[in-house]
Amino acid sequence: MPTDSSVNRAKLIELLNGDLAREYQAIIAYVTYSQVLKGAAYMSIAQELTKHASEELAHALTIAKQIDYLGGTPTVKAEPVKTSEDAEQMLRFDLENENATVRNYRERVKQCEALGEYALAEEIREILRQEQEHQIDLATALGEDVPDVSKPSGTSKRK
Repeated sequence: MPTDSSVNRAKLIELLNGDLAREYQAIIAYVTYSQVLKGAAYMSIAQELTKHASEELAHALTIAKQIDYLGGTPTVKAEPVKTSEDAEQMLRFDLENENATVRNYRERVKQCEALGEYALAEEIREILRQEQEHQIDLATALGEDVPDVSKPSGTSKRK
């Protein structure tokens, strides 16, 4: 993946299709995890994951619409979903996925603006805002600080 903002329209479509595949992954993960988390400690987070699933569907629809607008065809493939019997591990998988998604969308905003696709950049900014809320929810559920994804993996904001 390019680390700078210089991409052409075809590359942007390709990158957005990767984002769309991750949105599909998130939908599947949130639907599944929200239903299999058990125990009093996880009741409120399970409800939150149900909400996340619907937000991820809205993100997928937005990204698919923008891919079509750019002249591409939205992918129909999801990234693989990790599963676990351990509730904390499921939440950790979700947090790792959200971290990657935030990194990618931050880069996508720069790339869209470099191509003059300002409306698309605004759509992605709104998705990014919600993805950061998901990070906060998951980190809080895990009793952790929100990871600082502007730095290499493994660092956090408030350590």
